[in-house]
Amino acid sequence: MPDLPTPQDASEAALFSECWDAVLAYADLCTSGSTAAAQLGREAFAHGIREARAADAGPVRTSGRRPARLPRIPLLLTAVRTTATDWEEAGQGHKLDPDLRLWLNSDKAARYTGPPLQRPLALRGLRDLQQADAELLWLAEVEALPLSLVARRLGLDPATADDELQQVRTLFRDRCHRNHLDTPMDARCRSYARLLDAVTRAPAADAPGDLSRHLATCVQCAEAAACLRLHGGGLPGALAGGVIGWGGLAYLERRRRAAEVRLGVGRPGRAELPPGESEEGAQKARVARNGLLVAAVLVSALALGVSMMPFGGSGDDLGARGDAGRQPVADPDLSVPSVPSLPPATSKPAGKATENTGKSQKPGKPESGDSRTEPQGTSSPTERPEERESEDPTCRVEYDLVNQWPDGFQATVTVTTNEALDSWRVSWSFRNGQQVGQMWDASVSQNGSRVTATAADYNKSVQAGDDLAFGFLASWRGKNSPPYDFELNGEDCAKTG
Repeated sequence: MPDLPTPQDASEAALFSECWDAVLAYADLCTSGSTAAAQLGREAFAHGIREARAADAGPVRTSGRRPARLPRIPLLLTAVRTTATDWEEAGQGHKLDPDLRLWLNSDKAARYTGPPLQRPLALRGLRDLQQADAELLWLAEVEALPLSLVARRLGLDPATADDELQQVRTLFRDRCHRNHLDTPMDARCRSYARLLDAVTRAPAADAPGDLSRHLATCVQCAEAAACLRLHGGGLPGALAGGVIGWGGLAYLERRRRAAEVRLGVGRPGRAELPPGESEEGAQKARVARNGLLVAAVLVSALALGVSMMPFGGSGDDLGARGDAGRQPVADPDLSVPSVPSLPPATSKPAGKATENTGKSQKPGKPESGDSRTEPQGTSSPTERPEERESEDPTCRVEYDLVNQWPDGFQATVTVTTNEALDSWRVSWSFRNGQQVGQMWDASVSQNGSRVTATAADYNKSVQAGDDLAFGFLASWRGKNSPPYDFELNGEDCAKTG
């Protein structure tokens, strides 16, 4: 298995991190297991980076433009597809997804390596754009990155980035329209070409009945319609499907979910905060609310149990009295069966107390006592893990489960530090015997359930208030609970999200 290429500088290191995440997401779609996904991703990444560097170092045309080629991420995704084809031809097809193998041996795959004028329209249109324009279109449409982030990465003015994206979309449409007219097609398709152009330009225009029926049966014209129609939200799917090929739409969905995880969209507790309220204050409020809710549920359950105990009477007496002689002890809506549906933070006290009883106490931490002697949620504030974590921690950590399959998973860890760092070391523990097999943007060591990630040479320095991040692949069996007890350079980190 080849090693991943070494970044040439800090900017390329940041680019590698994002590119590797994209390559691994697509490699996982193309393979039948986590081990094969990592192997396919590494081979494709090494091949694609060599190809990109060779193109960057190649001769420049007399017009001052380099030869047309894909942006970095779709170039690497194409390398994944090419490497999968090599595996199939070399007798390693059993490592690939069965549906991908069928696709690789079909006419659909042959289009990507056949005559240029027969290749998918989106692929040709993207290659025809200037490199910076193609990067802008792909990052904004397919990778679903915020436009402000894309602007900073490409050196654009955030105030005008939206206008530039609209211009690039129009350029892409024009290239696709020109390529569609250049594509060899039969007389029927040719007769619809200009009507298709006119219909897709108008946002509210409906396709005539005969054109609509034609698009339902002609793959070539349907692809053209998807590329030419800039409104309606179909452009990302047209790009992903036309450039990547097999699994393009599934990859698009994965990248959108990954972007939502990174940005905290749609996650419990990540709603927009009221004016003047900080994230730290919101976290403390959530902890307090969750603690009170746990206490209320446990108290009501205890009271319900006491009320049902046969004090001074037989079971028949209890049956005769029934509910008529007893008032409800709690609101019926607040009952014990509702405990599993509480937010994830409410289950933390019991799990944390159980774990603390099985390991030695750290210096400076109060003794937690035996978790069996007192109902969880009613202990004093000094014994509750959530409140200890919320008392001005030096760092905050966010753990994101990016993807999971039957025997493995991919995750990222993002740590926000309140202090400037010259180097860093992040440690945590797993609950269910998970084993980290591969890590990027850090080196990994594991001793039992305890995992330690150490900074790479290119990302040791972190400014106060900034984030450090890394990702990894790991295996799991039976259950894959989130990790706990995060530390940065030996100091406890509060877990968010």
